Amino acid sequence: MPQSGLPSPAVPSPSVAPSTPVGPPASAAPTAADLLDFVRRTAADDALIDSLPLDPEGRTWVRLDGPGGSEAWLIGWPPGTGTGWHDHAESHGAFTTARGTLRESSLAVRLPAGGWKTLELADGVDRKRRLPAGKGRAFGQHHVHEVLNDAADAHAVSVHAYYPPLPLIRRFSRSGAVLRLEQVERPEDWQ
Repeated sequence: MPQSGLPSPAVPSPSVAPSTPVGPPASAAPTAADLLDFVRRTAADDALIDSLPLDPEGRTWVRLDGPGGSEAWLIGWPPGTGTGWHDHAESHGAFTTARGTLRESSLAVRLPAGGWKTLELADGVDRKRRLPAGKGRAFGQHHVHEVLNDAADAHAVSVHAYYPPLPLIRRFSRSGAVLRLEQVERPEDWQ
């Protein structure tokens, strides 16, 4: 998901759909597995992936038509860029790397929904994965993670989908075991 303070999104068209229709019928709410299937199929669409303008300094993104009313994004990641720690509120989702390799760090713990500014995390809650091209993952509500292209010289491109469409994103800072709520973003902040 786009991060505030980055350049304006590259928008070749208001909405781009993958060339192969995928996912559940429009009336069904997509599951995390449906979203994972969608992002994997979309990441394999070379023409779509090639259409994303890449910026050497900041992430670029284009909104896609996701299955069943989901929110989806095609995102370009220059070397060294990332999301910072964040969650997706009540949405479940999935993402797949289409080009390059992304690194995900996540927390295997559910955070309280509200009423806190600082939490001390227990030992053993950290999870790390490398996601090369073609690899992805689904996640449930309240998933807290950060995603990074830690390559020194290569862009990465990924496809993300969320259902329901993101009502907000909470952004966190982390110092050792201490996680601090820094900001709450709403859709108008990234669209």
